[in-house]
Amino acid sequence: MKIKDICTFVTDGSHNPPQGIEKSEYMMLSSKNIFDDEITFDEPRFLSQKDFEREHKRTKIVVGDVLLTIVGTVGRTAVVDEDMPTFALQRSVAVLHPKNDVCLPRFLMYALRGKRTYIENRAKGVAQKGIYLKEVSDIDIYIPDISNQEIIINKLDKVNAVIKFRQEELLALDNLIKARFVELFGDPVSNTMNWPVKKLKELSIQINSGNTPKGGSENYVKKGVVFFRSQNVWKDRLEMEDIAYIDVQTHESMKRSSLKHGDILMTKTGRINTENSSLGRAALYMGEDDKANVNGHVYFIRLKPEVNKKFVLRILVSDEYRNLIRSVCVGGIDKRQLNKEHIEDFPIICPTEDMVNKYIAFVDQVDKSKVAVQKALDETQMLFDSLMQKYFA
Repeated sequence: MKIKDICTFVTDGSHNPPQGIEKSEYMMLSSKNIFDDEITFDEPRFLSQKDFEREHKRTKIVVGDVLLTIVGTVGRTAVVDEDMPTFALQRSVAVLHPKNDVCLPRFLMYALRGKRTYIENRAKGVAQKGIYLKEVSDIDIYIPDISNQEIIINKLDKVNAVIKFRQEELLALDNLIKARFVELFGDPVSNTMNWPVKKLKELSIQINSGNTPKGGSENYVKKGVVFFRSQNVWKDRLEMEDIAYIDVQTHESMKRSSLKHGDILMTKTGRINTENSSLGRAALYMGEDDKANVNGHVYFIRLKPEVNKKFVLRILVSDEYRNLIRSVCVGGIDKRQLNKEHIEDFPIICPTEDMVNKYIAFVDQVDKSKVAVQKALDETQMLFDSLMQKYFA
């Protein structure tokens, strides 16, 4: 059945949202507030009562409505729950009101999640991709009877609950590391404990960005030297899923940015207003010397041998540094950049070696727990993906 036959109406949020006010009880959300099976109320646009009532008439959001992101990061979907405050929407989110005797809201949510690749492939646009409501209305979904929908929802909900539990475990372990840092060292930017401070360039042998070889992606090969791009550098981890490779000859021509074991990689360009804030993410390269390279959107920071690399990384990925990066970066609203001078001038607190080693030993111990939790999360995610494939492929 098509979405338009499953739902009593399909619409989207405001195409001309009113100007926000400083604070009120009336909120307008956008696609940045919609995640898979989750609606957040972080940084909404606050509206006057008059503006809210006018905008709310368009969508008339009620409990059980299914929300689908249709502009920007398309295909994320969630259900409006009864414990949520009333809110309006911008046009980046579609509202689907399913017929209760035909399709249960959570079944529709999962079914649309199973259609994500289909939705992404039909999104159009240059600066920001989007999918039209007519195309959403024409999405074809297999709809079993209500009793079978309930069985499928129950199975997926149980596995999804375990995934969320594991994710919360990882978050709690991350917060434990952060809390221990603050307890021992205070705020690394304002230096509340008055530690000696050095600029990052004083602690480094080299700070540089890489190069993008002539011809760009045409130089990539199926197997060769690992070539890190900004999408591979995340907060405290290197993501290898979408890794590129260059041949040895290209790598040799870019010797200046050939990586050494223990280099810190940091994204040079990106956005600062997304949930993952792609600008200024940092991670350690723990591979062999001269077995990887970076492109022009990634800095590598090569610290002096006596400097504790893990400790400097903890500073660079802290929330306080996230705010510092936001304050010094340059560029337009959509894409910002960190200049080399910004990074060179980053203030790095320098506590005693004994305290640093004590903290890093604590981090290493917590990281062992994180590895175990991540393994369990990956296994549960594989089970969830296989069930989605079974029910919605």
